[in-house]
Amino acid sequence: MPELPEVETVKKTLNSLIVGKYIDRVTVHLPRIIQRPDDIDAFAMELVGHTIQGVERRGKFLRIILDGLVLVSHLRMEGRYGLYSEDEPLEKHTHVVFHFSDGTELRYKDVRQFGTMHLFPTGEDLTNKPLMKLGLEPLDESFTLDAFRKAIGKRSTKIKTALLNQEYVVGIGNIYVDESLFRAGIHPEQPANTLTDEQFELLHQSIIDTLLEAVQAGGSTIKSYVNGQGEMGMFQHQFKIYGRQNQPCEQCGTMIVKTVVGGRGTHTCPRCQVLA
Repeated sequence: MPELPEVETVKKTLNSLIVGKYIDRVTVHLPRIIQRPDDIDAFAMELVGHTIQGVERRGKFLRIILDGLVLVSHLRMEGRYGLYSEDEPLEKHTHVVFHFSDGTELRYKDVRQFGTMHLFPTGEDLTNKPLMKLGLEPLDESFTLDAFRKAIGKRSTKIKTALLNQEYVVGIGNIYVDESLFRAGIHPEQPANTLTDEQFELLHQSIIDTLLEAVQAGGSTIKSYVNGQGEMGMFQHQFKIYGRQNQPCEQCGTMIVKTVVGGRGTHTCPRCQVLA
């Protein structure tokens, strides 16, 4: 958390807030957030004098596009961006501040301190870590049924574990894997290579539909997620399975159970999702 819908929402929000901003200076209060370059002063100096052109997303990563540079940012558990006036007091857990020429500041806050930033010359970010091995984008035109089947169809691993592997398909995350598998009527422990053609088709469409609906709702706020304007997501009110253990399934009335699959809390309806 945040997963693809939340990062997509942050991307859209930042595009409305910071495009065209000119960076006067950068302040880093927690050096370990900066992963590349390993010299914090070099990181700050490289960004000075650049203008933000746009914000894109790759999986769960933000790509902040500047003239000549790309800043790759991962929010991890609780990272968040916000635009502030330079006169506003600096809040606790603010680790990186981008000072703009118009008197505003983009501030990165992270209570858990797990977030990361990598700075690349334009064109190098997609061919280096952490983006170089990422898999299919589930909301991209390239995410066809054939491409999806090719990515995981021969894997003997459990389908939930396969869907969480960012080298196969990116960004779905624990919440949306559970929701997608429930919509498709597939048990999370079913081996990926045993899915039928019909199951693959159902799951492919379920992933797309679930993510699109989540993006439309601004993502899901489980603990502390907010977008760049401080607004909560609302998709948690539409959950069919995730977080609903010991509650009746809306489709059949059977009590939803919570187990652990691949080290992740997993929600299943024993009647609607039978292990094949």
